[in-house]
Amino acid sequence: MATKFEELFEKYECDSITDEQVDKDVEKMLSKHFAENNNEQVYKKCVSLIDLTSLKETDTEEEIRTMVQKVNEFEENYPEIPNVGAICVFPSMVSTVKNTLTEPVGIASVAAGFPASQTFIEVKVAETAMCVMEGASEIDIVISVGKFLDGKYEEVFEEISELKSACKNAHLKVIIETGALKTAKNIKKASILAMAAGADFIKTSTGKIPVAATPEATYIMCSAIKEWNEKVGAKVGYKPAGGIVTTEDAVKHYTLVKEILGDEWLNNKLFRIGASRLANNLLTSIKGKEEKYF
Repeated sequence: MATKFEELFEKYECDSITDEQVDKDVEKMLSKHFAENNNEQVYKKCVSLIDLTSLKETDTEEEIRTMVQKVNEFEENYPEIPNVGAICVFPSMVSTVKNTLTEPVGIASVAAGFPASQTFIEVKVAETAMCVMEGASEIDIVISVGKFLDGKYEEVFEEISELKSACKNAHLKVIIETGALKTAKNIKKASILAMAAGADFIKTSTGKIPVAATPEATYIMCSAIKEWNEKVGAKVGYKPAGGIVTTEDAVKHYTLVKEILGDEWLNNKLFRIGASRLANNLLTSIKGKEEKYF
């Protein structure tokens, strides 16, 4: 007898998606629509979608305060460009961000044993709850990739559900680590599983393994979000993260989101780009001269 997860994956035709077809569709979509989005207006929009991220072992409170202060002063330095969507940091830095931030941007924290997610569920729940208590309005967690690859879908589902409860009013972004899942089928299954368990956003990557956010992953995950929306009626957000550095990278992901999910998703309530170096490159493209603001 089919399990409820096999039935779920069958309902969303997860086994019929192929890497070859995804590659073709991505190439076709970008060759047709990239140029129309490669403009200053879109670059400005992309700035507003950024989760400005610092997730280094060497992060100091002073460095994080400096980054936050730049967000606080962004509007006076770039009055014609919208501010970033959120600031994303480690759990220990959430209070530093909260105590420094004066602008209405989100405070995102990675949690639950990021980036490997290889710890006890009790630790994951406690860390998530503590991040929210410290002031995080958004929580980015990683699925238990090993359990997923082992076919332990029930356990992965239960973990996400528990962490969703621990988030209280904070938004839950679920990272499926597409580079480790490798195939289109796995990426789609993990996307559907995360949404079924209550994810407010699904996110490609931690940025801590070699393969991060690819246009192909964006195509698969956005297609899954579209199907979920059509069948369930819920709007789940999307966040590509890791390796998105150049203006061209950002425009590629923006183009795919626009073509698959439509204009309704082109705002920072439903679309974020996780990045540390992208902001300066977008500012450089907008200003036509090198900008090193962040």
